[in-house]
Amino acid sequence: MADLQPLRRALISVSDKTGLEAFARALADRGVALLSTGGTAQGLRDAGLDVTDVADITGFPEMMDGRVKTLHPMVHGGLLALRDDAGHLADMEAHGIAPIDLLVVNLYPFEETVANGADYATCIENIDIGGPAMIRAAAKNHAFVSVVTDVADYNALLAELDAHDGQTRLVFRQGLAHTAYARTAAYDAAVSGWMAGALDDVVPRRRAIAGTLSQTLRYGENPHQAAAFYTDGSARPGVATATQWQGKELSYNNINDTDAAFELVSEFSPTDGPACAIIKHANPCGVARGATLGEAYQRAFDCDRTSAFGGIVALNMPLDGDTARQIAEIFTEVVIAPGADDDAKEVFAAKKNLRLLTTRGLADPASAGLAIRQVSGGFLVQDRDNGHVSAGDLKVVTKRKPTEAEMADLVFAWTVAKHVKSNAIVYVRNGGTVGVGAGQMSRVDSSTIAALKAGRMGAELGLDQSPAIGSVVASDAFFPFPDGLLAAAEAGATAVIQPGGSMRDDTVIAAADEAGLAMVFTGMRHFRH
Repeated sequence: MADLQPLRRALISVSDKTGLEAFARALADRGVALLSTGGTAQGLRDAGLDVTDVADITGFPEMMDGRVKTLHPMVHGGLLALRDDAGHLADMEAHGIAPIDLLVVNLYPFEETVANGADYATCIENIDIGGPAMIRAAAKNHAFVSVVTDVADYNALLAELDAHDGQTRLVFRQGLAHTAYARTAAYDAAVSGWMAGALDDVVPRRRAIAGTLSQTLRYGENPHQAAAFYTDGSARPGVATATQWQGKELSYNNINDTDAAFELVSEFSPTDGPACAIIKHANPCGVARGATLGEAYQRAFDCDRTSAFGGIVALNMPLDGDTARQIAEIFTEVVIAPGADDDAKEVFAAKKNLRLLTTRGLADPASAGLAIRQVSGGFLVQDRDNGHVSAGDLKVVTKRKPTEAEMADLVFAWTVAKHVKSNAIVYVRNGGTVGVGAGQMSRVDSSTIAALKAGRMGAELGLDQSPAIGSVVASDAFFPFPDGLLAAAEAGATAVIQPGGSMRDDTVIAAADEAGLAMVFTGMRHFRH
C-alpha cells in the first residue's frame, strides 16, 4: 500500500454549501476534475467552474425527487476499487469505471429539521441515504480515497495537497476516514433516537448516543484523568450553549458544577422575581430569592459563606453592575446568567480568572430529556428529573396546617432539595436556604449537618439565634423513622415537606403532631445520586 496517493478526481455533493465555491475552485486550480449532483453541480457551474454531472457517468438521471442519484456502480466502483488489485483494475477497465480520489459530502440536515419541529413526513425526507453510503465506501477505502464530511476540513485538505505535490498521506486519509465514520454514526444515532421518540419507544432495544467535541479539557476530575467536553446538538440553554465572555477555559469540574447551578436556578421563573443559586461540588450551598438580584445573591451567600468561596453563581435574570460588584468581592469560579449588561462585564473584566457565561434564556425545568450515567459494562439511561409540585399538589397530613408563608417556603425548599445529593435535607426561611445537608448515608446526619451549618452562619452573621429557628425543612425522600424529623424539629423547623410513603408514616405523622409541626406529603421523591 503506497503512502502517498494522487488526487485527480473529486465527487462533491453537499447540503451545507458554506465555503464550497472557494474550496471547489481551489481544487480545480490544482488540476482536480469535479463531479457533482443536483443543486451542488448547478451552484458550482454558476460560479464558472467546469463540472460533470454524476448522471452523465451513470447514464441515469436523478429520479424519485432525488432519492436515487448516486447509488450506482459507476460511483461506488470508483470509490471502492483497490488501486493495487489487478482484478479490481480489470473490472474498472471492463466497465468503464473511473477512480474517484476524493469524496466531499455533508448530509441532509436531519438534526436541524427535527430541532425545528418539522412533521414526521418532512423528517423522513431529510434522512440521507446516498450520502452515508458513499461516505462509508470512501472511508473504507481510505488506503486510496480521501473523504471530507466537515467544512472545517476543507483548508486542511488543501494544505495537505500543497505540502505533498497534489497527494495525500495515508495518515491524513485515516484521520478523515475516522471523522467520516463518526459522522455517519452520529447521524444514525440521531435518526434512531428520533424514531424511538416518534414511536414512543421509551426503552428501545438498542440506543445510540453521539456527541460533537466542544473542548479538549486540561484534565478530568483529577489531573491524572484525560477529559473532553462533547455537545449533543441540543438547543437547551445552559453551559453547553452559553457564550463565555472572559476568563480561562472551563475545567471538567467547572462544567459539571455550572450545569448543576444553572439547572437549579432555572427552576425559579423571573416573573416571580430574582433568584440566585451558589453551587460547590455540584451541591447548593445557598439558594435564595430577593427583591433585587443583588439581594438574592447576598441571601444565598449568607447561607454558607465559607462554602461559597470558589463556587459557581447562577442567576435567573441578566446580571447588572451592582450585583457584579457584590459577587466580585470574593473569589468566584464561574458566573452564569441569561445575560449581562456592559457595566457587569466591565466589573468582571478586572477579575481575569472569573468566567462569565450568558445563555440567552433559562433551561425549561419541565422539558423532557435523558440522563445518562456509565457503569462498568454499560450505562444507565433515565428521563431527566422534571418532576414538579405546587402548593395545590401537597397533602397536609398533620393536625396543624402550614401557614401561607410556611407553604411558600415548603415549595421553595422542595425545589432546592431536588438538586441536592441524597440524602438531602434543606432548611428554608423567607424564600432562602439557611442550611443544607447533602450526600450523607443517614438522613439524620443530613438533618444535623444542615442545622449545624445554619447555627454557624447565624453566629457569623451576628444573629441572636440560628436562622433555622422558624424555618421549614424539606427531605428529598421519606423519613423512615421519626428521628430525622425530630432532629429538624430540634433545630427549630416548624413545618416539613417530604414524599411520604414509608411503612411508618403513621408513626412519623404522630411524632410531627406531638412536636407541633405542620407536615405535607408530595407523593414524589427526588433522589439524586
